This record gives sequence, C-alpha cells and structure tokens, in this order.
Amino acid sequence: MKVISTNIAKPVTVTWRGNSIQTGIFKKPTKASIHLKKNDVKDDTVIDRKYHGGEFKACYLFSADVYPYWKEKYPHLEWDWGMFGENLTIEGLNEAKLNIGDIFRLGTALIEITQPREPCYKLGIKFGTQKILKEFIAHSHPGTYIRVLEEGKVTLGDKFQMVKPSTIQVTTLQMYQQLYAQKKDVTILEKIISHTALPQKKRTKMAQWL
Repeated sequence: MKVISTNIAKPVTVTWRGNSIQTGIFKKPTKASIHLKKNDVKDDTVIDRKYHGGEFKACYLFSADVYPYWKEKYPHLEWDWGMFGENLTIEGLNEAKLNIGDIFRLGTALIEITQPREPCYKLGIKFGTQKILKEFIAHSHPGTYIRVLEEGKVTLGDKFQMVKPSTIQVTTLQMYQQLYAQKKDVTILEKIISHTALPQKKRTKMAQWL
C-alpha cells in the first residue's frame, strides 16, 4: 500500500433540505505532507464531530484502485483525488486484507486500522444524488478510518510498514458487511465486539444484534 494523494478541505457551505450547512467532504489534493494528529488531520476541516474525527476516526483512507469504477458510473463529475472525502488516497488498499487492529508505520506516524466508513447524505451532496449511498454500500469498498497512536507526517509515496498484526482476525470488509447484512454472522460479531480498536459505543450497538 502506498500514498498517492494527501487531501484536506476548507469548509464549504451547501444546501440540504432547505437549510444551509457546512461540510468538510470537499477534499482537495495537496502536494504537501499532512500531519496526522490524535483526533484529526492538521489544517483539515471537520464540522460534525459527532460522526467525524475523534480518536477512532482521526483520518480516513480510501483506495485509489476503485476510482475507475466510480468514474465510469459518474463520468460527468469533475474528478480528482479526495473525491470520497478521504484524507489519504491509497494505492493497493484492500479492505478484505486489512484487519481491524492492524498497526502500521506510515510516514512518521504510527496508525491502527479501526472501522469502515458508513456513508451519509453528504456523500450524496458531493455526487449530486443520494442514490450513491446504496451504490456505495453495495460496492463493498468503504475505505477505512484509523486511530493515530503516534502523531506524525505522511507524504506522497509513503508506504505502509506492518508493525504489529491484529490478534483478532476480522477485516474491515467483514465488519462493513455485518453493518448492513440482514442475517448477521454471530462468529464475526463476537470478534468485532471484543475488539478494543473499536469505540465502545460501536461495540455496544453491534452487541445488540447477538
């Protein structure tokens, strides 16, 4: 896995259901390094901290490998890295091979894989249609959030170096599938809810499905 774009955003005001709101989803590539902090990315915009930013969502990573799929579906949009609101666009990112709790050295930062992204209406605003939400869920390439264990800088071309694999083998893709599956897999859910790389609130919510 390799960083091919670092992206940050300034606040943008949009209209949603007749109201003006601000969002930080309109990320743009920057040639500079970005500084991963404990709760967010330095100089980035995080508006709604109930759902974005914080210890377990300090930075969002998305795969460059799936961009061609979405470009074909939405050819009329103005495409650039950061289109999905990610801070880091990653070549070779595969949610089926990333375990929750895997720890990597990335640039000078030490990071831990936490949870997949659950799309909200702001992605629909970005794409000009709320149908993107169901399409995004069905495509099963949600990207992943990370926890920043040691703050540091990430630069274009930086590669992931495994420091410590997770002791619990459950991938971000498996968790993502359980979030939306009508029939839950008890074995996978039990692994998920025992995982300290996830916030207690999320684990408690998913435990209700057992």
